[in-house]
Amino acid sequence: MEYEMKRMKENVHFDSDGEKFTIERKYDVNPALEESRILRDSGAGVTGENRLVGRIPMFMITEWMKEAGVNADDNEARKEIIRKKMLSGEFDKFRVWKGTF
Repeated sequence: MEYEMKRMKENVHFDSDGEKFTIERKYDVNPALEESRILRDSGAGVTGENRLVGRIPMFMITEWMKEAGVNADDNEARKEIIRKKMLSGEFDKFRVWKGTF
């Protein structure tokens, strides 16, 4: 199964005088949701002591870190943010393995 996250659309909007602009990005998470569903339904994600908790698009992790005010190189903080988000239930459709960690 090949994972694609090429589904991003970017539009640039200029204000009426052309001095300011806004970049609008839209991401399609459907490929990640579908892959997670397929892996979950097939029982994949459990190998010995290892667990595949979920498939999260990188742009989401980046946004979560920005929301929390965490630097990109802070691995421990990133792990904690991902753990909290995945266990919150809000992002349940990205989960492959449904246990706690």
